[in-house]
Amino acid sequence: MKHIPRAALWLGLAGLIPFLWGAATVVWPELGARAMPMLGGRFIGPYVQLFYGAVILSFMSGVLWGFATRATGQVAATAYALSVLPALWVFFTTGGGAQAAAINLGAGFVGLLGLDWLFWKQGLAPPWWMHLRVLLTTIVVLSLLPVLR
Repeated sequence: MKHIPRAALWLGLAGLIPFLWGAATVVWPELGARAMPMLGGRFIGPYVQLFYGAVILSFMSGVLWGFATRATGQVAATAYALSVLPALWVFFTTGGGAQAAAINLGAGFVGLLGLDWLFWKQGLAPPWWMHLRVLLTTIVVLSLLPVLR
């Protein structure tokens, strides 16, 4: 993970906490049951993962939009259009129950990784971007798997 700015790495890893916590409370339901009185149902199990995942995937549209500002001409127009896809994906695909939403969020994060690569390849994202995004995306997608059981 060398060359990733320390703040970006630590904040990215901290952003995994809701995904990992949600996975833990799915795998160990007694953990969720013990936390329920203090946190409530929205912050337990797949609910925290799916809500937070929708927020983060939408947030990443904003990150890509920011990268698009570094482009000009047709590349900029294409980058702006591509940058809204993650938010639209969330809007149109995360209903239909926990399992369907988890599958669609996982697919959205994998698709986002493809967009990350395109922006990085165009020189719009920082040189270290793909190292960070591959790490975070892998953990996010793996954390959604327990919802499918």
